[in-house]
Amino acid sequence: MITAAAAALVIAGLAAWQLGSGGTATTGGATTKGGAATSEGTVQKTAPSVWSERADLAQKELLSSFWNEDRGLFNNAVPCIDQQCDNPFNYWWLAHAVDVLTDGYERTGDMQYVKQLDKLYQGLLGRNGGDFINDYYDDMEWMALAWLRAYDATGDERYQQAAMTLWQDIQTGWNDAVGGGIAWRKSQTDYKNTPANAPAIILAARVYEHTKAAADLEWAKKLYDWEKSNLVDPDTGLVWDGINRQGDGAVDKNWLFTYSQGVFIGAGVELYQITKEQPYLDDARKTADNLKNDFLSSTTDMLPFEGGDDAGLFKGVLVRYIGELIKVDPAQKELREMLLTNAKALWEDGKAEDKALFSNSWDQTPDEVVQLSTELSGVMLLEQAAQVEKQQ
Repeated sequence: MITAAAAALVIAGLAAWQLGSGGTATTGGATTKGGAATSEGTVQKTAPSVWSERADLAQKELLSSFWNEDRGLFNNAVPCIDQQCDNPFNYWWLAHAVDVLTDGYERTGDMQYVKQLDKLYQGLLGRNGGDFINDYYDDMEWMALAWLRAYDATGDERYQQAAMTLWQDIQTGWNDAVGGGIAWRKSQTDYKNTPANAPAIILAARVYEHTKAAADLEWAKKLYDWEKSNLVDPDTGLVWDGINRQGDGAVDKNWLFTYSQGVFIGAGVELYQITKEQPYLDDARKTADNLKNDFLSSTTDMLPFEGGDDAGLFKGVLVRYIGELIKVDPAQKELREMLLTNAKALWEDGKAEDKALFSNSWDQTPDEVVQLSTELSGVMLLEQAAQVEKQQ
């Protein structure tokens, strides 16, 4: 869920920017030690690396500083005070916490991540009233994507069921207003945006990989066609935020977020992997290549400051799907270097002196209060750096 107030803060920040461990793991019936989990339920040993060690430290900081054992959830910020710790209930931030824990487990094979996923699953169910259904379609998509990945990594059937239940509800968000697309939320069905449609493409494609149901792949393609036709600049690949937000049919072409670029890149990568149709990969490359025109600093190659709250997660979303593009397109040397440049800056300049607490500006000292959204983005970046290092 991205509010108008949060969007305004991000736009202002971007404008200013442009101006200026291994335990014993059991998966899929195989027990191994000190390795990295794979989606096939086995674990592969990996050599120690600088970025993997830093990702470990960041994961440990996330747990030690943000985890609330009484609530079974991560707190909203460090420090937090009483009710502010989980009020408001930042459902979609916590979906990314599921993803981050899965990152750690896939990389290390450490069963502590599996135990933590179970605790978070129970905590989310309790806080959300016994299920995962939400008023915001984009938020539910993130939750479904996260639990589907957790299922692939752990084999826990509860996680697959959660994802599939959410996917069924998400499909009800499609309607004919502005030519189709999934609505942003159930109480505003004529407003369609990239946050509610591009992640749905990724989800539909990944669901298809599990079900092999033609209808799921058709959903992914239909959503992709709508998104590309309505919210992507055909000349540059720049991804716009939404259409008809104020009921006037206008496209929000000035709402430019790293998040939107990331999810469209991810959508193209997913469909390319399934269909092997080159245009999907070409679209992902085009949007990624345009980052240097609209988002990256021309002098430092750094991603922009976009603010806190929801916007604290935006760069983390982008780097996750940049990582997915690099996996299928290893020739992306500039993107690899960009990820490592940002990770190096985060570790050297954007981290607290004595803790792995991060800034929402990856090359500046963190604020006194560090929000969960910002911390998760930093962990995502380090996990992607570890993956890039492993691929070299």
